Amino acid sequence: MVRNWISSRPGQLLLAAALIAAERAAAQLFGWEQWPGTGAEAGMLLLWGIGHCDTMDGPVVLLGKKALAEKNVNLVLPWVLPQDEETIRHAFDHAQAVRELGPQARSLADLHFLETLVRVHRASEGAPYAGLKPAGLDLGPAVPAADRALQTGALEPLVKLLTDAVSAGVRARFETARARQAYAPNDVAAGRSYVQAYVPYVHYVEKIWEVASGTEAHSQCGADHPAPGHGGHTAHQH
Repeated sequence: MVRNWISSRPGQLLLAAALIAAERAAAQLFGWEQWPGTGAEAGMLLLWGIGHCDTMDGPVVLLGKKALAEKNVNLVLPWVLPQDEETIRHAFDHAQAVRELGPQARSLADLHFLETLVRVHRASEGAPYAGLKPAGLDLGPAVPAADRALQTGALEPLVKLLTDAVSAGVRARFETARARQAYAPNDVAAGRSYVQAYVPYVHYVEKIWEVASGTEAHSQCGADHPAPGHGGHTAHQH
Protein backbone atom coordinates (compact mmCIF):
# COMPACT_ATOMS: atom_id res chain seq x y z
CA MET A 1 0.00 0.00 0.00
CA VAL A 2 2.78 2.43 0.97
CA ARG A 3 4.74 1.56 -2.18
CA ASN A 4 1.67 2.30 -4.35
CA TRP A 5 1.16 5.63 -2.63
CA ILE A 6 4.81 6.68 -2.94
CA SER A 7 4.74 5.96 -6.67
CA SER A 8 2.18 8.73 -7.25
CA ARG A 9 3.21 12.36 -7.76
CA PRO A 10 0.71 13.66 -5.14
CA GLY A 11 2.07 11.07 -2.76
CA GLN A 12 5.62 12.27 -3.31
CA LEU A 13 4.64 15.86 -2.60
CA LEU A 14 2.63 14.94 0.48
CA LEU A 15 5.46 12.82 1.81
CA ALA A 16 7.92 15.66 1.27
CA ALA A 17 5.69 18.13 3.08
CA ALA A 18 5.10 15.72 5.96
CA LEU A 19 8.76 14.93 6.50
CA ILE A 20 9.83 18.55 6.34
CA ALA A 21 6.99 19.71 8.62
CA ALA A 22 7.82 17.04 11.17
CA GLU A 23 11.51 17.93 11.10
CA ARG A 24 10.86 21.62 11.51
CA ALA A 25 8.43 21.01 14.38
CA ALA A 26 11.00 18.94 16.25
CA ALA A 27 13.76 21.44 15.52
CA GLN A 28 11.67 24.29 16.90
CA LEU A 29 10.68 22.26 19.97
CA PHE A 30 14.21 21.30 20.94
CA GLY A 31 16.31 23.97 19.26
CA TRP A 32 18.07 21.57 16.89
CA GLU A 33 19.45 22.34 13.48
CA GLN A 34 18.50 18.80 12.49
CA TRP A 35 17.23 15.69 14.22
CA PRO A 36 19.81 13.86 16.32
CA GLY A 37 21.40 10.82 14.73
CA THR A 38 20.26 11.68 11.21
CA GLY A 39 21.30 13.64 8.19
CA ALA A 40 19.17 16.08 6.22
CA GLU A 41 19.62 14.28 2.91
CA ALA A 42 16.22 12.58 2.70
CA GLY A 43 14.23 15.68 3.59
CA MET A 44 16.20 17.92 1.28
CA LEU A 45 15.84 15.52 -1.63
CA LEU A 46 12.11 15.83 -1.37
CA LEU A 47 12.17 19.54 -0.67
CA TRP A 48 13.95 20.15 -3.99
CA GLY A 49 11.18 18.23 -5.72
CA ILE A 50 8.58 20.71 -4.53
CA GLY A 51 10.52 23.63 -6.04
CA HIS A 52 11.02 22.01 -9.45
CA CYS A 53 8.35 24.01 -11.28
CA ASP A 54 9.93 27.45 -10.93
CA THR A 55 13.12 26.66 -12.85
CA MET A 56 13.76 27.62 -16.46
CA ASP A 57 14.08 23.96 -17.39
CA GLY A 58 11.13 22.82 -15.29
CA PRO A 59 7.95 21.42 -16.83
CA VAL A 60 5.86 24.59 -16.46
CA VAL A 61 8.35 26.87 -18.21
CA LEU A 62 9.09 24.36 -20.96
CA LEU A 63 5.38 23.97 -21.69
CA GLY A 64 4.94 27.73 -21.50
CA LYS A 65 7.59 28.22 -24.18
CA LYS A 66 5.97 25.57 -26.33
CA ALA A 67 2.55 27.17 -25.90
CA LEU A 68 3.93 30.54 -27.02
CA ALA A 69 5.70 29.03 -30.01
CA GLU A 70 2.65 27.04 -31.12
CA LYS A 71 0.17 29.78 -30.13
CA ASN A 72 -1.81 27.27 -28.07
CA VAL A 73 -2.58 28.33 -24.51
CA ASN A 74 -4.31 25.00 -23.81
CA LEU A 75 -0.91 23.41 -23.36
CA VAL A 76 -0.42 25.19 -20.02
CA LEU A 77 -3.96 25.45 -18.68
CA PRO A 78 -3.79 22.06 -16.91
CA TRP A 79 -1.12 23.59 -14.66
CA VAL A 80 -3.45 26.26 -13.24
CA LEU A 81 -6.74 26.14 -11.38
CA PRO A 82 -9.99 26.77 -13.29
CA GLN A 83 -10.50 30.09 -11.51
CA ASP A 84 -7.07 31.25 -12.69
CA GLU A 85 -7.60 30.31 -16.32
CA GLU A 86 -8.77 33.78 -17.36
CA THR A 87 -5.63 35.35 -15.87
CA ILE A 88 -3.42 33.02 -17.90
CA ARG A 89 -5.44 33.48 -21.09
CA HIS A 90 -5.18 37.26 -20.76
CA ALA A 91 -1.41 37.12 -20.15
CA PHE A 92 -1.01 34.74 -23.08
CA ASP A 93 -3.00 36.90 -25.50
CA HIS A 94 -1.07 39.98 -24.40
CA ALA A 95 2.24 38.16 -24.91
CA GLN A 96 1.21 37.01 -28.39
CA ALA A 97 0.34 40.56 -29.41
CA VAL A 98 3.58 42.06 -28.05
CA ARG A 99 5.71 39.32 -29.62
CA GLU A 100 4.84 40.69 -33.06
CA LEU A 101 6.66 43.97 -32.30
CA GLY A 102 10.16 42.56 -32.71
CA PRO A 103 12.82 40.35 -31.12
CA GLN A 104 13.37 42.49 -28.03
CA ALA A 105 9.65 42.86 -27.40
CA ARG A 106 9.21 39.12 -27.92
CA SER A 107 11.82 38.33 -25.29
CA LEU A 108 10.21 40.64 -22.74
CA ALA A 109 6.71 39.37 -23.53
CA ASP A 110 7.78 35.75 -23.20
CA LEU A 111 9.46 36.37 -19.86
CA HIS A 112 6.43 38.21 -18.49
CA PHE A 113 4.11 35.41 -19.53
CA LEU A 114 6.34 32.69 -18.08
CA GLU A 115 6.67 34.55 -14.79
CA THR A 116 2.89 34.98 -14.60
CA LEU A 117 2.31 31.34 -15.40
CA VAL A 118 4.75 30.03 -12.79
CA ARG A 119 3.56 32.49 -10.14
CA VAL A 120 -0.08 31.48 -10.62
CA HIS A 121 0.80 27.80 -10.70
CA ARG A 122 2.80 28.00 -7.47
CA ALA A 123 0.06 29.99 -5.77
CA SER A 124 -2.35 27.16 -6.54
CA GLU A 125 -0.03 24.86 -4.56
CA GLY A 126 0.27 27.32 -1.68
CA ALA A 127 3.93 27.87 -2.58
CA PRO A 128 5.69 31.26 -2.64
CA TYR A 129 7.09 32.73 -5.83
CA ALA A 130 10.48 34.44 -5.77
CA GLY A 131 11.18 34.66 -9.49
CA LEU A 132 12.27 32.15 -12.08
CA LYS A 133 15.34 30.14 -11.17
CA PRO A 134 18.02 29.40 -13.79
CA ALA A 135 18.22 26.10 -15.62
CA GLY A 136 20.68 23.48 -14.53
CA LEU A 137 20.14 23.73 -10.78
CA ASP A 138 21.14 20.71 -8.73
CA LEU A 139 17.79 19.16 -7.88
CA GLY A 140 19.26 16.14 -6.17
CA PRO A 141 18.42 12.61 -7.33
CA ALA A 142 14.68 12.55 -6.61
CA VAL A 143 13.33 14.95 -9.23
CA PRO A 144 15.46 13.64 -12.12
CA ALA A 145 14.44 10.11 -11.11
CA ALA A 146 10.76 11.10 -11.17
CA ASP A 147 11.09 12.63 -14.64
CA ARG A 148 13.13 9.68 -15.86
CA ALA A 149 10.47 7.25 -14.66
CA LEU A 150 7.83 9.05 -16.73
CA GLN A 151 10.08 9.14 -19.79
CA THR A 152 11.09 5.48 -19.64
CA GLY A 153 8.07 3.90 -17.97
CA ALA A 154 10.40 2.21 -15.46
CA LEU A 155 9.04 3.08 -12.03
CA GLU A 156 11.00 0.79 -9.71
CA PRO A 157 14.21 2.89 -9.55
CA LEU A 158 12.17 5.86 -8.33
CA VAL A 159 10.20 3.79 -5.83
CA LYS A 160 13.42 2.30 -4.48
CA LEU A 161 15.03 5.74 -4.12
CA LEU A 162 12.10 7.06 -2.08
CA THR A 163 11.51 3.95 0.03
CA ASP A 164 15.23 3.73 0.80
CA ALA A 165 15.20 7.36 1.98
CA VAL A 166 12.20 6.75 4.23
CA SER A 167 13.69 3.50 5.54
CA ALA A 168 16.96 5.23 6.37
CA GLY A 169 15.12 8.00 8.20
CA VAL A 170 13.08 5.59 10.31
CA ARG A 171 16.05 3.40 11.14
CA ALA A 172 18.26 6.30 12.19
CA ARG A 173 15.62 7.77 14.49
CA PHE A 174 14.78 4.36 15.91
CA GLU A 175 18.41 3.60 16.68
CA THR A 176 18.89 6.94 18.43
CA ALA A 177 15.78 6.48 20.59
CA ARG A 178 16.62 2.85 21.34
CA ALA A 179 20.14 3.73 22.45
CA ARG A 180 18.83 6.29 24.94
CA GLN A 181 15.91 4.24 26.23
CA ALA A 182 17.62 2.46 29.11
CA TYR A 183 18.36 5.20 31.64
CA ALA A 184 18.25 5.28 35.42
CA PRO A 185 14.89 6.49 36.80
CA ASN A 186 16.55 9.29 38.78
CA ASP A 187 18.78 10.48 35.94
CA VAL A 188 16.63 13.36 34.72
CA ALA A 189 19.19 14.56 32.16
CA ALA A 190 19.34 11.13 30.55
CA GLY A 191 15.56 10.94 30.60
CA ARG A 192 15.28 14.22 28.76
CA SER A 193 17.85 13.04 26.25
CA TYR A 194 15.67 10.01 25.60
CA VAL A 195 12.53 12.10 25.16
CA GLN A 196 14.40 14.32 22.69
CA ALA A 197 15.02 11.21 20.59
CA TYR A 198 11.64 9.58 21.17
CA VAL A 199 9.50 12.53 20.07
CA PRO A 200 11.11 12.97 16.62
CA TYR A 201 11.07 9.20 16.07
CA VAL A 202 7.34 8.91 16.76
CA HIS A 203 6.47 12.08 14.83
CA TYR A 204 8.40 10.87 11.81
CA VAL A 205 6.62 7.52 11.77
CA GLU A 206 3.23 9.11 12.49
CA LYS A 207 3.47 11.69 9.70
CA ILE A 208 4.58 9.13 7.14
CA TRP A 209 1.67 6.88 8.08
CA GLU A 210 -0.85 9.72 7.95
CA VAL A 211 0.01 10.77 4.43
CA ALA A 212 0.49 7.19 3.24
CA SER A 213 -2.85 5.96 4.56
CA GLY A 214 -4.85 9.17 4.10
CA THR A 215 -5.76 9.26 7.78
CA GLU A 216 -5.22 11.81 10.49
CA ALA A 217 -3.88 10.62 13.80
CA HIS A 218 -6.00 11.85 16.69
CA SER A 219 -3.56 11.10 19.48
CA GLN A 220 -0.97 13.52 20.77
CA CYS A 221 2.28 12.20 22.11
CA GLY A 222 2.27 12.74 25.84
CA ALA A 223 -1.49 13.38 25.90
CA ASP A 224 -2.86 10.00 24.87
CA HIS A 225 0.03 7.55 25.11
CA PRO A 226 3.15 7.32 27.24
CA ALA A 227 6.66 7.19 25.92
CA PRO A 228 7.99 3.75 26.84
CA GLY A 229 10.75 3.98 29.41
CA HIS A 230 11.45 3.93 33.10
CA GLY A 231 8.79 4.99 35.54
CA GLY A 232 6.04 5.19 32.91
CA HIS A 233 6.95 8.80 32.18
CA THR A 234 5.26 10.47 29.25
CA ALA A 235 6.89 12.36 26.44
CA HIS A 236 6.39 16.10 26.33
CA GLN A 237 3.11 17.13 24.79
CA HIS A 238 3.71 18.88 21.48
